Amino acid sequence: MKLPEHLTIKDGHLMIGSHDCNDLAESYGTPLYVTDEKRIRENFTRYNSALKKHYNNVRMLYAAKANGNMAVLKTFADLGAGADVFSSGELHLALLAGMNPENLLFNGSSKTKEDLELAVDKGVRVSVDSFDELAQLSEVAKAKGKDVEISFRINPAIDVPTHPKIATGLATSKFGIPADQILDAYRAALEADNIDPVGMHCHIGSQILEVLPFAKAAEIMVKIAGKLTDIGVKLKFIDIGGGLGIPYHHDSDNAPTPEEYADAVMPVFLEGIARIGIKPELWVEPGRNLMGDTTILLTGVNSVKTAHKKFVNVDAGFNLLLRPAMYDSYHEVIVANRADQKPELEYTVTGPICESGDIIAADRMLPHVERGDLIAVLDCGAYGYSMASQYNCRPRCPEIMVNGDRSAYMRRGETVIDILNTMADLPWVEK
Repeated sequence: MKLPEHLTIKDGHLMIGSHDCNDLAESYGTPLYVTDEKRIRENFTRYNSALKKHYNNVRMLYAAKANGNMAVLKTFADLGAGADVFSSGELHLALLAGMNPENLLFNGSSKTKEDLELAVDKGVRVSVDSFDELAQLSEVAKAKGKDVEISFRINPAIDVPTHPKIATGLATSKFGIPADQILDAYRAALEADNIDPVGMHCHIGSQILEVLPFAKAAEIMVKIAGKLTDIGVKLKFIDIGGGLGIPYHHDSDNAPTPEEYADAVMPVFLEGIARIGIKPELWVEPGRNLMGDTTILLTGVNSVKTAHKKFVNVDAGFNLLLRPAMYDSYHEVIVANRADQKPELEYTVTGPICESGDIIAADRMLPHVERGDLIAVLDCGAYGYSMASQYNCRPRCPEIMVNGDRSAYMRRGETVIDILNTMADLPWVEK
C-alpha cells in the first residue's frame, strides 16, 4: 500500500510522524484519534501556494465542519486562514481560535434568528441562502443599528462525480439560490435596509476527484459576477467553495493535486474578472483536502471470529467513524503492529455498535490478526470525530495531536459521567 509521507513503517510498526502507533495506543488507550500537526501545515501551505502562484489576492477559509477541534482551528489561524462556519458553535470556536471576523463566512440553508444576530454582533459576513433569510437578516441588522456584509449562495446546477449525499451544487440540492433568480436576489439586497452585498458564494460538493467541475463552477460564477457588476454590486470577494477530494484508495484513486486544481480553475477565474474589470479576493473553502490524511484512528482488536466470513471485532465503530456506514466510504486499514507483514487472509473489520451496518472495512486482505492487535484506520481527519456520537451510550474517544517528538491531548476522552451530565431528573419521578 502506498502511504503518505507522514506515515511510515519502522521495525514492523506503523509510525505517524516520529511516533510509533503502538506506543501511542499503549500510552493513551484505544480507540484513539491521532492528528499530525506538521501534516496540517504542509497541506495548507501547498494548497495556498498553488493558488497564489496565479493570483496573490487569495483567502483560504478552512471548512470548520470537517474537524472543529480547537487545536486544529488554532493551527489554521496561525497559518493565516479564515473559516467557513456552519453554526453559531463553529463561529464561536473560530473566533476563540484567533481568526479575524472579516475572514469568516457564516454559511447554511437554515439559520436561526439567533445565528443571524450573532453574525451581526460579531461583524461576520453571512452567505444568504434565500429571500426569506435576506428579509430576516435585514430586520436583525436594522434593529441593532448595524450594517452587515453578505454574499448569496448561488446554486450553479452542476452535476458532479461524487456521492449524491455530498453533491451540493445540483439543481435539486437544498443549498443556494438558483442562478436564474440570483439577479433578483442582489437587487433585493441593494434595496434592503442595513445590507451590503459584497460577495458571491457557491459550493458544488465534496470528495470530487476531477478538476473540470470546479473550472465549470468558476466559469459560471464569473459570468454572473459580470451581470452583478452591471447592476451596481461592488464585489469584494468571490467564494468558489471547496470539495477537492483525496485518495482514500491509496493504490488506485487518482486524486487531483492542489496544483492541478489551481491550473484548471485560476485561468478561468482570472480571464473572467479581467473581462469585467474587477479584482475581488478569491475565497476557497477546503476542508477534507487539508485535514483528511492528517489523522488516523487507532482501534484495538477485541476478538476474531470465523462465521460466514472472518470478522475482526474492534473497539471503534460508526459511533466514532460514521463515513463507511453513512456513505459506504472506503478507508484503508493497516494492522499497526504487523505493518511489514504480507496479507494472508480476508477479514471484515467491524465495530461494537448494535447495528449490522457497523462495518469499518469489508473484505480486506490483511496479515494474520489476533486479539490484542492494533488496527489503524487511515484518512480520518475530515468528518471523523466531527460526526461522532454517543450511540449505544458509548463515550467518545480522545483525540491527540503529535508534532515532532511531542504528543498531547487535544480533547480528552469522554466518560459515562459526561453522558449523564446533560440529563435531568423529572420532577414528578421519585428519587
